Amino acid sequence: MTDTCPDTCPDPDTRTDPGPRPDTGTDPARRAAPAPAGGGFAGAVGAEWTKLWSIRTPYACLLVGILLTGVFTFYYGSIARINDKPVQPLGNAPVSSVILGQFVIVVLAMTIVTSEYATDSVRTSLQWVPVRHRLQLAKAVVAAAVSFTAGCLFAVLGMAVARAPFRGHASFDPGKAVAQTLAMGVYCALVAVLTVGVAFALRTAVGTLSAVFGLVSALPTICTGLGGSALLAVNDFLPQTAGGHFMLADGDAPYPPAAAILIVLAWAAAAHLTGRFVLRRRDG
Repeated sequence: MTDTCPDTCPDPDTRTDPGPRPDTGTDPARRAAPAPAGGGFAGAVGAEWTKLWSIRTPYACLLVGILLTGVFTFYYGSIARINDKPVQPLGNAPVSSVILGQFVIVVLAMTIVTSEYATDSVRTSLQWVPVRHRLQLAKAVVAAAVSFTAGCLFAVLGMAVARAPFRGHASFDPGKAVAQTLAMGVYCALVAVLTVGVAFALRTAVGTLSAVFGLVSALPTICTGLGGSALLAVNDFLPQTAGGHFMLADGDAPYPPAAAILIVLAWAAAAHLTGRFVLRRRDG
């Protein structure tokens, strides 16, 4: 029998490797490799945190809040001394400044949502976090965390500034000061959550700011200005009034501090659920 392979046929022992064999699915290492997964809720929170500090708004809001708290608390302590007011806790000065300072929190929390709707970048956020309620909750958590810290910072700063102009018209009890500091932080955090919910429902900066201002500031002013037992009773259950009772904890409220913070929490939850409903209905 003659050799059928020509002289040019490569030696079987010296042939080049034809390359990797196709994957047959029998490699245990390949079969055990986990499937790609997203960052989940922690990833959504991390993304929102990064996006927040990549813009100038939070820095500007915190700076304005610091300046506003310093000026207001100095004025508050001076007026208490000039008018010879009874001795009061030192923390009452920064608590009173929340009437104005809370709108710094509102703008900060509002921007987390409305800036994305204004630039249409919310589409990207919804692609990154397709679970709608997870996206909203992540924004609310970030806004609440920053606002809680800011509220505590404003409280400490306000007490430090107001101590000198009070000149004996304020008392300082460490336990009371810590309680009022934490109370300010909690109230600011709930205002932020409320604002995020309203922002998702209305989607515009002007609409959100108008709605929150009307609820938090204008409505209590109208109720107390017009007076009457019915309007004053309504005012007691508005978020700013209940928050003030919670932060002051002076015993003048018609309900205990625990009930006061539950009222604010109920407003924040109602706004959050409203925003969630609108988000799922329009972008579901």
